[in-house]
Amino acid sequence: MNILKKSVKTETIIKGSRFISEAFPVKNQQEAREILRAQKEKYADATHVVHAFIAGETGGIMGMSDDGEPSGTAGRPALEVLKGSGITNILLTITRYFGGTLLGTGGLSRAYSGGAKEVLAIAETEPLVAKSAFSFSVSYDRYDAVKRAFKDFHIDIASEDFGTEITVNGTIFLDESQQFAARVFDITQGKSTVTF
Repeated sequence: MNILKKSVKTETIIKGSRFISEAFPVKNQQEAREILRAQKEKYADATHVVHAFIAGETGGIMGMSDDGEPSGTAGRPALEVLKGSGITNILLTITRYFGGTLLGTGGLSRAYSGGAKEVLAIAETEPLVAKSAFSFSVSYDRYDAVKRAFKDFHIDIASEDFGTEITVNGTIFLDESQQFAARVFDITQGKSTVTF
């Protein structure tokens, strides 16, 4: 299973109706509900805010809603696209502003599944793996050497604080954490220790 790296958004017009498709990374069903609530507030003037989500390590937790569209024409097609994507821990919302022309049940299903496919096509994903948060401080003269070592690991840097030393915070794949700590220790000749 894969997960989203960051939220993505696309927009399309079909027969005058505006469809805004957004995908959000979520940790669980509760977080999906919170984001959905925020989306409904953000788009309070929209005709429909349809959603579908998948959560859990195996993608076993799923949900969807047609939000007032005819049953089975909106949330279900979006969920089917999500199920086929191999992505978990994801919330998909498709917001519709009605444009005056009825699309019919087939047209609605195509519009919502199309919106789901469109937003997933631009989504960046990564494998769902256990990660560990880390922090360490390094002297300015060793910083470039340590930074070059990052390319050998799956690291996401959250922050770098340039004070008397440079403090680096981020996440790394859990199974690479000890090797990374040893590399930093070696590069800095024992002056920097990575804490997890």
